[in-house]
Amino acid sequence: MEGPTPVSALIHAATLVTAGVFLIIRCSTIFEASNSTLSLLTLLGSVTCFFAGSVGLVQNDLKRIIAYSTCSQLGYMVFICGLSHYSVGLFHLANHAVFKALLFLSAGSVIHGLVDEQDIRKFGGIIRLFPVSYVMFLIGSLALTGFPFLTGFYSKDVILEVASAKHTLYGNFSHTLGCLAACFTSFYSFRLVILTFINRTNGYKVSIQNAHEGSIRLLFPLMVLGVGSIVIGFLTKDLMIGLGSTAFQNSIFVLPMNHVLIDSEFLNPIVKNLPLVFTIIGAICSWFLLYSNTVLSKGVILQYKLTALNRKLFIFLSKK
Repeated sequence: MEGPTPVSALIHAATLVTAGVFLIIRCSTIFEASNSTLSLLTLLGSVTCFFAGSVGLVQNDLKRIIAYSTCSQLGYMVFICGLSHYSVGLFHLANHAVFKALLFLSAGSVIHGLVDEQDIRKFGGIIRLFPVSYVMFLIGSLALTGFPFLTGFYSKDVILEVASAKHTLYGNFSHTLGCLAACFTSFYSFRLVILTFINRTNGYKVSIQNAHEGSIRLLFPLMVLGVGSIVIGFLTKDLMIGLGSTAFQNSIFVLPMNHVLIDSEFLNPIVKNLPLVFTIIGAICSWFLLYSNTVLSKGVILQYKLTALNRKLFIFLSKK
């Protein structure tokens, strides 16, 4: 659904995402009664988070990439509900609302300043023209990728830890696809930052000449959301998912045998840090393919672009 940027920010942060996930959480009593339904939920959620992330890799519309990112994060929320940890799903939903609204409104600030241009192939080199928007966009992107100690980190990593601690076929499946989706998320987030702000200018002269940062009325909400994207996860983690937390009281029902939050605390440190490793791999790939100017990277990119397999893969993903 296409709409004005403030509407996108509201829908992707508060309504579109909330509707399905919140309904699943409130119906936890019904879902807990059927293991096969929980398995289906896990399967659908993990496939969605992987598929939407893969499509987001090759999109060129600034807002469309962020929209596919929402779809991917929605997959995380659904599959963790399928693994019977509804409070973690709601925690990620609340965290995601903050940094996704920040990303959309920062994108809106850039689109407004560049006279309604949304194609990231026509951006580049605007970091000095949009310093505040750049900082806010970077904070939102880092929170989305699960950068340590930002808001996204506190919920996204717990989701993947719980998936790994399940030790079932569906748990391992969702953990694997979730880690791959984390790599995709990192790649397209840094792709956005590099192509929009850091690379050399690739747009029309007239749009760059007239480019301007928004007024304080436009930037103030970004600053509020920017602070939220840094601290909200840390401030609310014990309330939402702490052991013994009474925040939800009887509104969420989970069968005792489905609790693995304690088990996830004692996972191997290598398994715990896998999402961070995949995030770093995605960021390095993005930098190497889009920003690095070495002969090696140019040769690799050229060889990569000329293969028939790559063309088929690109068309497959860009056509969704």
